[in-house]
Amino acid sequence: MLQATDEEKTLSLTVAVDPAEVGGLLEKEWLLTNQRGSYASGTVIGCNTRRYHGLLVAALQPPVRRIVTLANLMETVRVGGQTFDLANFEFSDRLHPQGFRFLKQFRRDAGVHFTYELGPVTVEKSVYLAHDRDLVLVSYEFDGTAETVQFTLAPLLALRDFHALQSASASLNMQQERGVVTIATLDPNGPAVHLHCPEAEFRRGPDWWYAMRYRQEGRRGQGDCEDVWACGAYAAQVSCPGRVVLLAYATAAMERAGPLDIQPDELVEGLRRRNRELVEQAQAGDETDRVLVLAADQFVARRRTAETGTSATILAGYHWFADWGRDAFVALPGLLLATRRFDEAREVLRTFAEAMGEGMVPNCFDDYGGPPHYNSVDASLWFIRAAHQYVQATGDQATYQRLLYPCLEKILAAYLQGTQFDIRADADGLLRAGNAETQLTWMDAKCNGVTFTPRHGKAVEVNALWINGLRLAAETAPDAAERQRYAAAAGRAAASFARLFWNPTDRCLYDCILPDGTPDAAIRPNQILAVSLSAAPLSAEQQASVVAVVEEQLLTPYGLRSLSPKDHRYRGYYHGDQFQRDSAYHQGTVWPWLMGPFAEAYLKVHAAEGRAARQRVAELIRPLLEHLTRDGCLGSVSEIFDGNAPHYAKGCIAQAWSVAELLRVKKLLADQPP
Repeated sequence: MLQATDEEKTLSLTVAVDPAEVGGLLEKEWLLTNQRGSYASGTVIGCNTRRYHGLLVAALQPPVRRIVTLANLMETVRVGGQTFDLANFEFSDRLHPQGFRFLKQFRRDAGVHFTYELGPVTVEKSVYLAHDRDLVLVSYEFDGTAETVQFTLAPLLALRDFHALQSASASLNMQQERGVVTIATLDPNGPAVHLHCPEAEFRRGPDWWYAMRYRQEGRRGQGDCEDVWACGAYAAQVSCPGRVVLLAYATAAMERAGPLDIQPDELVEGLRRRNRELVEQAQAGDETDRVLVLAADQFVARRRTAETGTSATILAGYHWFADWGRDAFVALPGLLLATRRFDEAREVLRTFAEAMGEGMVPNCFDDYGGPPHYNSVDASLWFIRAAHQYVQATGDQATYQRLLYPCLEKILAAYLQGTQFDIRADADGLLRAGNAETQLTWMDAKCNGVTFTPRHGKAVEVNALWINGLRLAAETAPDAAERQRYAAAAGRAAASFARLFWNPTDRCLYDCILPDGTPDAAIRPNQILAVSLSAAPLSAEQQASVVAVVEEQLLTPYGLRSLSPKDHRYRGYYHGDQFQRDSAYHQGTVWPWLMGPFAEAYLKVHAAEGRAARQRVAELIRPLLEHLTRDGCLGSVSEIFDGNAPHYAKGCIAQAWSVAELLRVKKLLADQPP
């Protein structure tokens, strides 16, 4: 395989492996993604700890309908009379085999690399995921003093939905033709995976490996055992130095397949070149910037659209989220504007604009290709903010007037007149939405019929976004009468906001005004948006007080808590089964994305402090930047953290808006005048 250049090495993350720390190593994960929404993922020792792990998890209807195909590999090296297993699988009472004992280093760059020392032989295993197809390349490079080694490679298959688990009762079949081994379900329209290993000979030997344990699933109160199928093994005698390459690619249905017309070195060089171009385009300033730029790329995928064929979209998080409107538009400024990917930013806006219904952009697209879901009051308002920031960053008035402003008009008209889910502007100009059965804000956890954070009525951040949207329309409407109408609506809403939401007892904002007019005095982070947004409907003194209260009660090293620890409903740990986890999701759990609006609000109210304020914000984001390269998914940022110290990372291992807001804060700091 091509050797990494010095430039590539600056884009890599490395972990030295100590076998005595295997427990901690099982908590460190890696992720490779492509533009189809497909991915490869595992732990730094190669042991799968989630049902979502696999060397090829393919999106059969990009970017959704994800299927685990090639779950893992069992590799054995025989040299000098000794036998070494490289793999690691967990069962109920042990790890077997224990390849981590020979693993010396894990490295991530354009791919991921595992370096093993096996007596007289060093083996480097590398995994790469093609950017434009559902194809994974796994290479083994042998070097050392031995002349030859015997190498066997057994693929382990799990052809199932990535949310599910496979049992030995699954019906899989295998065909071998023209050097390609194909494994598929009995359904001719079901998924298939095709394997090609030109340096080795395939030997049939179908067998099941039973009850592999996925420890992370057990922690989540879900089924944690799976059976995987070994269809046989590849065998080769390899000279030192030498190489064996396995190619695996997935298709949506069984098909005839011949040897792949792809050169491994070309695939690897293409991935490396793309990384270099992304970093250069973003004008990344330091090593952390470069890591963040590449982390941002993992969430950018392509979706089929009715009008344009395919268009860019943003996936909310790995492993299990697809493209959500709210997440996409919170994340777009950081992922695509801060990194100067303006064409894709425009495409993301267009992707959701084309899917609008009744004046609403989708809350999310369906995981299995069905119609979009519109159950969100704020996704459309985040769309307005992202559209405005796109124009500010690009000056692209033509797209704004032709595509984006008409969408803005439809959204505001629908919200003023009333649309789905009881969303309507009230007589006081503020936006109300939902009922006791709905979850329309970002605090949307619901399980077994229990809505854990009922925020129907007038939610504080929704109305801050609403006022912001009206004022942006008042600034950008092409017609003077429209500008005047929107300005009047914004003024009426802002006056009502200042009167109804101010909590004089706690010197901050109520979180929600319930339909009967009762204010919810829970101290939550949503109020920070009433300061961070450009159209803040508060006095300077009120803004400073909101920031101070949020800093005192909600700020942690990894973001803002979703509820004050002083509240009797506070949950400091996110763990257990789905009901337990959902009950804590927005009741104290820390969200890194909220560090973005907090930093923006802090810089605003402390503007007179100049450099000292910037230094304070830089210190605030330091723990998240350290997490980026140290914990969880190496090279990305987790979705959430426990509310209580030591604030363990939880939820999705890589979340779009967590990465995006770090990028945006770094740009805010860089753009501040000296």
